[in-house]
Amino acid sequence: MTSKSSKKKYALSKIAKNVQTRREDMELTRDQLSRKAKVNYNTIVKLESGANKNPTAKTLIGLSHVLNCSVEDLLT
Repeated sequence: MTSKSSKKKYALSKIAKNVQTRREDMELTRDQLSRKAKVNYNTIVKLESGANKNPTAKTLIGLSHVLNCSVEDLLT
């Protein structure tokens, strides 16, 4: 049986991978993504490293707009 904490870690690692992959595919630096999405640079760094354990809806929506995907795409 999978615990809630391991499910959350898996979800965070998926978000981290998806954000980084999409950003790199668009040839954006973290700084460029930060400015375009109006998300703090350190938030991007923490999100991509999996250290941001609770990204806000506002953050995910901002990133999804710049990365040309849905929030669901970032989560799955």
